[in-house]
Amino acid sequence: MFQSFAVTARPEQGPPRLAALRTEMAQAGLDGFLVPRSDAHQGEYVAPRDERLAWLTGFTGSAGFCVALTDVAGVFVDGRYRTQVKAQVAPEYTPVNWPETTLSAWLKDQLPQGGKVGFDPWLHAAAQIAGAQKDLAGTGIELVRSANLVDSIWDDQPAPPMNPVKEHPLEFAGETSDSKIARLAAALRDAGCGAAVITLPDSIMWLLNVRGSDIGYNPVAHGFAILHADGGVDLFMAAEKLSAPLEPQVRLRAPEAFLDAVAALEGPVQVDLGTLPQIVADTLQDKAIDAGDPCALPKACKNPAEIAGSAEAHLRDAVAVVETLCWLDTQHPGSVTETQVVTRLEDNRRKDNALQDISFDTIAGTGPNGAIMHYRVTEETDTLLENGHILVLDSGGQYLDGTTDITRTIAIGEVGNEEKACFTRVLKGMIDMSMLRWPVGLAGRDIECVARTPLWAAGQDFNHGVGHGVGAYLSVHEGPQRLSRVSHVPLKPGMILSNEPGYYREGAFGIRIENLLVVQEAPALPGGDDERAMLNWRTLTFVPIDRRLIVVEMLSAAERDWLNAYHRDVTEKIRPRLGPAAQLWLDAATAPI
Repeated sequence: MFQSFAVTARPEQGPPRLAALRTEMAQAGLDGFLVPRSDAHQGEYVAPRDERLAWLTGFTGSAGFCVALTDVAGVFVDGRYRTQVKAQVAPEYTPVNWPETTLSAWLKDQLPQGGKVGFDPWLHAAAQIAGAQKDLAGTGIELVRSANLVDSIWDDQPAPPMNPVKEHPLEFAGETSDSKIARLAAALRDAGCGAAVITLPDSIMWLLNVRGSDIGYNPVAHGFAILHADGGVDLFMAAEKLSAPLEPQVRLRAPEAFLDAVAALEGPVQVDLGTLPQIVADTLQDKAIDAGDPCALPKACKNPAEIAGSAEAHLRDAVAVVETLCWLDTQHPGSVTETQVVTRLEDNRRKDNALQDISFDTIAGTGPNGAIMHYRVTEETDTLLENGHILVLDSGGQYLDGTTDITRTIAIGEVGNEEKACFTRVLKGMIDMSMLRWPVGLAGRDIECVARTPLWAAGQDFNHGVGHGVGAYLSVHEGPQRLSRVSHVPLKPGMILSNEPGYYREGAFGIRIENLLVVQEAPALPGGDDERAMLNWRTLTFVPIDRRLIVVEMLSAAERDWLNAYHRDVTEKIRPRLGPAAQLWLDAATAPI
C-alpha cells in the first residue's frame, strides 16, 4: 500500500529528546531554539529527513513549530490541529494556539529579561524572521542564526531523498518548458529584474515539465533554481536524480554551488520573501525584490490541457470512491474498521494504471475520530464503525493527468438528529459556494463567508479555511489561491480550489463535504450589467452526497434543485463506468429529494 498505519511518533519519546536539545542549547549559549515543520524549500510537506518537529515533539501535523526554551517548550498549532496535538505531545510540551498567539508575543511573555533564541537560517522564511525581529525590537530578545541543533542530536536521521526525476508529458502539461521559461523571462525583463530565485519544488517541477518523488504523496524533487531574464535557467540538483531531458537553456549545477551562484547575481533579483530561506536572503542582501515566486500565478491558472486532464482524473477517481461507498453500505455497523475502509479505497484506486500515488494520507475518522480534522489512523487508533457513527472520509489520488481531493461524510447505521442538522448546515454552505457568481477581482477572503453563513446562523463555525488550491499532478495544497479569510490573491479562470466546509464537535463527531472546483468566466445573465465581468465555478468532483444525513426541510428550493441536478450529473458521468452492484447502489444514492 501507499499508506502505512504504523505509529511514527510517540509522546514518550519527546521528553528525553527535549532534554538533549536543551543540552545543545546550553553549549551553544542559547536560551531557546526554533524547530519548524518546514524544510529548506519551504513547502508544506517534507521528506522523512526533515520531520524534525515530529521527531522532537511527537506532533505530526503538516503545519506548526516548536519553540524550546530552557524551562518551557511551546508547540504552536493552528485550528486544524488543536485536538490532535493534545493526544500527540507529552506534558513537557505546551500547545499554543497560533496564529492567535504569535511567536514574538509568546517569547515576550516567556523571556521578560531577554535572551538569545537560535534558528537554522535554511529552515525559516525571510519574511517570518523579519516580522518577528520587528516585533521583538527593544525587548532584549535576539533571534540568532545557528547550526541545526536537532540534527546534532538525531542520531538515526534519514538521508536526503535521491529519487529519480521523470519527464511530465506535454499532453498533460499543455505547454512546453521552453515556452514557460520564455514568457516568465520576458516578465522579468519587463519588471526590470535580472533574475528570479525559485526555491519551491512544485514551481521548479512546473517550470521544467518534470516530476519527482522526494516527498511522499507529492510528485516533486528537491532542488533550487535561478531563472535569468535572458531565458537561461540554472538548476541546482544532484545529477544522479535526472533521467528526464532538459531544455538546452537549462544548466544543471551541483546543489552546493547554489549560494555562490546567488551571491554572484546582479540585482534586482525577484524573490518571494514568504518562502525564501533566510540564508538566501542574507546572501542576496539588498538585491532582493519581494515580487513573489514568478511561477506561482501561472502555475495556478491551469491551461485547457491541465483542466481537461484534471476533469478526467476526477471521473476515474470517482469510480474508486463510489465502488468503496457501495461496498461500505453492505457492511453491518460494528464489522468494519477505519483501516479496512482506507485499504479498500486504495485498492480501488490502484486499479487505475494512471495512479502514481495517493495525494495525502487518507483521513478515515469515525465517531469522535472524525472531529480530529487531519486524523491519521494507525494500528493503535484503528476504530470500528459503530451504529450511530458518522464517518469522515477525506482522500485523493495523484494521477498522471491530475490531482484529486474529495471528502464525503457517511452515515453508519441510525444517526442522531443533531448530527443530521449539523450535516445539513455544512451541505448548505457547500452548495451555496458551488452556486456562487462573483465579480472579477475578488479574492478568497471576499467570498469564503458564503460557505460559513448557514453555520453562523446556528452559532457554529469551523477552524480551517473553506478551500485550498490544488495542482495539476502536483501538490494537493497549492498556492497562492485559497478560499480563506487571509487570502488576498484575486481568483482567476483556470484556478482549481477545494470547497470543503465542515463542522467538528470534539469527542463526538466531525463533518466535512468537499468537491474540487475550477474558476471559469461566468456567462452573462438577462438583465445583468453588460460591462461587469463575472466568474463562477465548474465542478470537477462527481460522487453522491449521503442523502440519509440531509434534513430536506432545511434546504432552500435552489439548494434542493442544485443537489438534484448534481446527482443527475453524477449518474450520467459515473454510472457507465461502474460495476453492476455499484450501478444499483448509485441509482438509490442519487434519487431526487
